[in-house]
Amino acid sequence: NGAVPGERGKQDKSVKRGNWGNQIEFVLTSVGYAVGLGNVWRFPYLCYRNGGGAFMFPYFIMLVFCGIPLFFMELSFGQFASQGCLGVWRVSPMFKGVGYGMMVVSTYIGIYYNVVICIAFYYFFVSMTRVLPWTYCSNPWNTPDCMGVLDGNLSSRAALNLTRLLNTTQKRTSPSEEYWRRYVLDLSDDIGNLGEVRLPLLGCLGVSWVVVFLCLIKGVKSSGKVVYFTATFPYVVLTILFVRGITLEGALTGIMYYLTPQWDKILNAKVWGDAASQIFYSLGCAWGGLITMASYNKFHNNCYRDSIIISITNCATSVYAGFVIFSILGFMANHLGVDVSKVADHGPGLAFVAYPEALTLLPISPLWSILFFFMLILLGLGTQFCLLETLVTAIVDEVGNEWIIRRKTFVTLGVAVAGFLLGVPLTTQAGIYWLLLMDNYAASFSLVVISCIMCVAIMYIYGHRNYFKDIEMMLGFPPPLFFQICWRFISPAIIFFILVFTVIQYRPISYNDYIYPTWAISIGFLMALSSVICIPIYAIYKVCRSEGDTLLERLKNATKASKDWGPALAEHRSGRYAPAFSPSTESHLEVQPLQPEKDRSEAAAASPVQGSNGSAHSQDSRL
Repeated sequence: NGAVPGERGKQDKSVKRGNWGNQIEFVLTSVGYAVGLGNVWRFPYLCYRNGGGAFMFPYFIMLVFCGIPLFFMELSFGQFASQGCLGVWRVSPMFKGVGYGMMVVSTYIGIYYNVVICIAFYYFFVSMTRVLPWTYCSNPWNTPDCMGVLDGNLSSRAALNLTRLLNTTQKRTSPSEEYWRRYVLDLSDDIGNLGEVRLPLLGCLGVSWVVVFLCLIKGVKSSGKVVYFTATFPYVVLTILFVRGITLEGALTGIMYYLTPQWDKILNAKVWGDAASQIFYSLGCAWGGLITMASYNKFHNNCYRDSIIISITNCATSVYAGFVIFSILGFMANHLGVDVSKVADHGPGLAFVAYPEALTLLPISPLWSILFFFMLILLGLGTQFCLLETLVTAIVDEVGNEWIIRRKTFVTLGVAVAGFLLGVPLTTQAGIYWLLLMDNYAASFSLVVISCIMCVAIMYIYGHRNYFKDIEMMLGFPPPLFFQICWRFISPAIIFFILVFTVIQYRPISYNDYIYPTWAISIGFLMALSSVICIPIYAIYKVCRSEGDTLLERLKNATKASKDWGPALAEHRSGRYAPAFSPSTESHLEVQPLQPEKDRSEAAAASPVQGSNGSAHSQDSRL
């Protein structure tokens, strides 16, 4: 149960906040959180674009020097204090704005991520038919330019290849693309032209929020049981699709496209930048979710082992998903007689256009479609659970009284309803423009800034020696030397490199041929700024409120760890955390009896007994 040998009496459980039922629940939840839609729709494309197998080299180097160390830092940070992304900043109260920044980022991601899940729900429901609705070009929403891979005979396909070759004015659009743009989204011509709400998408958005709420109705107690299915079943589906994919004609061509190393690209800074960014965003660092999930661990849990298992599982899933995607894209390119690069795509274009079109070529295509979209739903839900729990935990821990802890379910409901209402504009005809705007700006460079400041605050303001001692007290051994060096020097340097790379590589956002107007890009920057601005605003507020005659004294007091920083349970507060009990510190600690059953029996024995003369007297005169 994570208790240290020789401390038999200790419960190592937080009755007040709750804990994971067992360690597997935590690992599965964290895997579900880290493994998301990006593993399927972003990594394989990045790999193929950046030199195939050669991209794996910078990718795994970034995993070892940046991904795993940051992951371990966030898990140990949350587990030591048993607090969410706000409460942990008792370590250095001036930096609590970092926690607020994490909450803002999680809010943005939580809003648009569930909209992507709702579109996957929609495709999942419409796949329950004999013929997939995006198979042919004979539907009311299709245009004369539509040319399906199953329409016509071989000669028409040969003619199609000839028109591609001559680059004539006719541009082929696939039925799946027209279904996506003209029917599902009913896309408007501009981001400012919202049009009407797409009712089928609105209904699916309601379904996805209800599912998320029901899974989190009892916090980690209920979500911990759900992840046994949501975190494992996507691997079953990936394996089924993989086996089906590699048996198809042309699959090998697609996989070779994905894996063939182009070693000359390794000297390109963009390849290293993409590798670092993908590791950073894929693991979910600086979202606040890792701190939150780890805060429900038992104090002596080995989070060092967990961080390595989860990080490697996440990256292995990305590589595996590439085989699934490119085997079927290779088959489709072979069927059309074109290069794989013509059918390869990423993001929503891969999930809702390219891959569904490839599925129409398979026998029993609705079955493969149902499986694929069910997998996308589960991958999305695993991340969404943690995003919502991050916000709820932060609110409940911050208020911290018994009243709100008992009503945590209502807080979850309130956050879910707010998330649904804020997601409604993303189901309009211009919704996809807003969704991509949020995806590109709300959670891009702001995450890098938050993570960099968190590293500096823990290692240099709180002090690396203090933090290493905390970990030794919790795990029984100090962090390995490699991690100590990474935390202090290498990881912050890589994070800074990602930030510089992001700024240099910046290009204004576009969607296919649509270029975003300046005012929309300004809104994007404001969203990115809104999470980062929390840090200086709170820091100034904290310095102003701190005691001290000079600015330097105020700064010292604002950055000094507060009295109630440390393990949450009184039984774990030893060494420099041993309580010199005063009412102020005692009120924040959760004091528990070491042997609750014994205490209860003693209390019963000491209860007043009614005497024969009607007077009450105590059995224990010392009481």
